[in-house]
This record gives sequence, C-alpha cells and structure tokens, in this order.
Amino acid sequence: MEHLTTLKALHIAATAVLLLCALGLAIWTVRARRRGDAQAYARLLRRPLVFVWLLMGVCLLSMPFTGWWLVHLVGWPLGQTWLLASSVLYTLGAFAVWWLLVRLNRLRKAEVTGLRFTLALAVFSGVCLLSVAGLMGAKPV
Repeated sequence: MEHLTTLKALHIAATAVLLLCALGLAIWTVRARRRGDAQAYARLLRRPLVFVWLLMGVCLLSMPFTGWWLVHLVGWPLGQTWLLASSVLYTLGAFAVWWLLVRLNRLRKAEVTGLRFTLALAVFSGVCLLSVAGLMGAKPV
C-alpha cells in the first residue's frame, strides 16, 4: 500500500509541476509582450527557460507510466470511459505541446510569422491537460 501512496504523490507532483510551468511560461510571455518586447517568442527557447521546457518534458513523459501503474495497482479496468477519454485527451495535448515547441523554434529562427496558430496550440494543449487533470481528480467511475 505504501507504493500506491508514493506513486500517487509522484503522479500528482508531475501534474502540478507541468501545469505550473506552463502557467509560468504563459505569464512570462504575456508580460514580455505587454512591455513591447518583440523578441519574446524567440526568448522562450533560450536559457534559463529551456530548463522549464525540459522539466515539462520529463513530467509529460513520466505521467503515462505512473498513471498506468496507478491504474494497475488500484485494479481499475482500462476500458472505463473516463480512462479512455483521459488517454485520448492526454495524447492530443502532448502532441500539441510537441507541435508548439517545433513552432516556437521556427519562430525563434524567424521562419514562421503567424502567431494565432501558435496561440491556438498553446490554448488547446492547456485545455487538454487541464481536462485530463479534472478527469483524474473527479474519477467518475
């Protein structure tokens, strides 16, 4: 039973760190743009912000494994609707985060000019990951 508590704590900590890092990056970007910093998007992928992106990546990669392990330890069947929905939402959100990173890298190199799609990717990934967190918190069985 001790493994279950430790695993829950790790899974919740990874979720919280992921969401807090994303919120921090969003606030930093909004503040930089309001100050009139035209290079704000280019600076999103420079040090020390790369550490935040790496931390988010580690959290994104660890959550499916700890989540599956939790489901296995508790004994829930994987065919439950809320587990399937959260898996699909997580996959879509993780893909959107990856696409966002590629797009931000292109913005840094000045290969892409449109910012609306970049904002849409950021909002979509945030909504997906918040929805997954809501499903995990509610656990509608």
